[in-house]
Amino acid sequence: MALGSCGLLAVACLLSLAGGFLSLEEEEVLPDEWVLLHVVQGHVGAGNYSYLRLNHDGRIVLHMRSLKGDADLYVSDQTLRPNFENYKLQSATCGQDVVVVPVDFERPVGIGIYGHPSHRESEFDMRVFHDQTAPQDLFDKSSYPSQEASGKESYSTAPEDDFQEEESIFWTILIGILKIVLEILF
Repeated sequence: MALGSCGLLAVACLLSLAGGFLSLEEEEVLPDEWVLLHVVQGHVGAGNYSYLRLNHDGRIVLHMRSLKGDADLYVSDQTLRPNFENYKLQSATCGQDVVVVPVDFERPVGIGIYGHPSHRESEFDMRVFHDQTAPQDLFDKSSYPSQEASGKESYSTAPEDDFQEEESIFWTILIGILKIVLEILF
């Protein structure tokens, strides 16, 4: 009996530690340079999109978490209705989704929030931050270090980057299909 109570005590300690880790994730510390602009709460049905438009200039951080289900984030400065086939930036995780909209994106920026089909409805909470550490004026050369000063060269994206993006989409779709199959089986 003493061994059983020790086992229960060990399980209780482990659950307590796990609860502590989970609460740390919820109380995430954000940089002081980030100014909260908006809080958007909403829901989106399975396989559907909700669209938002971003007009703020500067470097913007979109910090979204799924409260229920699994909402994914797609962003573009080329279309106001980005989706998983037509986007420039994305975050399609099963937890928190974060996208940093660069200063040089043309405004307005389209934001698509996709409800993953593995859940009938996804509920989300998105916080929109302005990152004040990024320079505001693209033409203000004093805001950027020169290439001679930094000793670095600029590179264009390689074909391997495109391959990684395609591979990421493949894995996202495959994981979605596996979720659906597991949900049906169990």
